[in-house]
Amino acid sequence: MIIVLNFGSQFAHLIARRVRELGRYSQIVPFGMSASEIKKLNPRGIILSGGPGSVYEKDAQLPDPEIFKLGIPVLGICWGQQVMGHLLGGKVEPGKVREYGKEIIQVVDASGIFEGLDEKEQVWFSHGDAVTKLPPGFHVTASTPNCKNAAMADEKRKFYCIQFHTEVGHTLKGMHILENFVNKICRSEKDWSMKDLKPALIAEMRAATANGKGVLMAVSGGVDSMVTAVIMHKANPDNLYLVYVDNGLMRNGETEEINKLFQKMGFKHFEIIDAKADFLDKLKGVNDPEEKRRIIGHTFIEVFEKKALSLKKKSDIQFLAQGTIYPDRIESAQPSKAASKIKSHHNVTLPEKMHLKIIEPLKELYKDEVRELGEELGIPKERVWRHPFPGPGLAIRILGEVTEDRLRVLREADEIFITELKKEGQYDKIWQAFAALLPVKAVGVMGDSRTYENIISLRAVTSKDAMTADWAKIPYDTLERISTKIINNVRGANRVLYDISQKPPATIEYE
Repeated sequence: MIIVLNFGSQFAHLIARRVRELGRYSQIVPFGMSASEIKKLNPRGIILSGGPGSVYEKDAQLPDPEIFKLGIPVLGICWGQQVMGHLLGGKVEPGKVREYGKEIIQVVDASGIFEGLDEKEQVWFSHGDAVTKLPPGFHVTASTPNCKNAAMADEKRKFYCIQFHTEVGHTLKGMHILENFVNKICRSEKDWSMKDLKPALIAEMRAATANGKGVLMAVSGGVDSMVTAVIMHKANPDNLYLVYVDNGLMRNGETEEINKLFQKMGFKHFEIIDAKADFLDKLKGVNDPEEKRRIIGHTFIEVFEKKALSLKKKSDIQFLAQGTIYPDRIESAQPSKAASKIKSHHNVTLPEKMHLKIIEPLKELYKDEVRELGEELGIPKERVWRHPFPGPGLAIRILGEVTEDRLRVLREADEIFITELKKEGQYDKIWQAFAALLPVKAVGVMGDSRTYENIISLRAVTSKDAMTADWAKIPYDTLERISTKIINNVRGANRVLYDISQKPPATIEYE
């Protein structure tokens, strides 16, 4: 196992995910975990993530210095390099020139983690401070014109530091560097694969529910809940109760499609609750995106709780299965395997009087790992690899008030967009694509008449994990056909835009 000490970097997840791509289990732990607790985990290596702020500030987030006496190889990335420079006897100061974005490093020591690299390599920086004085025992392994100590190492203690980010795609040999650390420096063995994980998870869930009591689960049709449901079905098919809440905020034909799929997959207890009227009634006149999320979340819990209580009375339900994945727990500040704190917008909080035990078979997995597992479980590929869809549904793709008519306009536009992307072979090249309805209208001309209708914004991004994203370079002729079809076929829309903003600074969704 390789552990990642999380100092608050937006890329901490990427580090852990990249290590798993190398076939090694990785786990994110809080930066303040004591050396004795880390030793109990018996890791083969430690990676210090990036982080905000400066290591020399009064309240800086610093690790237990004793971790450097454990005899375990350590890799410091960005802030992690500064932490090691600061704690091991060097000096960190504000840089004369800050570096953000792509840079070329000069590799001066192509050994250790840089073994196999060229003399010059493209990397990605994001720092203002820098190590200006090396700690005892360290030497420089890479430089840039503005950062003399862009990388440093103490091979005797197996300490390696880099000021840039290996985990992002812009560092072209980032995976090579991580592989050198994980494989050659830490000498860790491969211990992570979906093929091996599938039977282990099913056996674990079967053992967890071996008392024959009922398991309740809310499903949405999304990949996380579907994979969880299939695992639980294979572990406990007779006592699994699935509930799908139709909130009226889904895409065209979504509920009907989900119903057919779950019936086809052989789930014995699957029920759809029609709550469209409840949700739309409570969303009347609401424009604020956070208020929309709150209303949708609370209404969902109300509807689900009511059904859960009735099922519990007749089915002796004692477990609540949830499709919580690893990033959900980390974002909720619950990075341990014993975690059970749930993000309120994402999962269900049931009353304590029900005394349900939460089980989360996917709690150690990232989204793309869940998809790999889904394929291993035999879930149709088009469901496993479909684009992400937000929990609050189309409500957060309608900027402003959610109404029946605005939902109709958006559904029809979105269906045309997705259908055309699939027809043109573009859908599988894109991480996420959707239409959004803007809260303004524009003048247009249809035939000889003036129109004053809605504006549709099309959004399509490429990404690996949704932490960063670039706009998809869809061919112009494809975009032109999509725009023409939307304007010609969607009553109430007379203008189509294509969003070319990146994340960051934009987000993928609009609200």
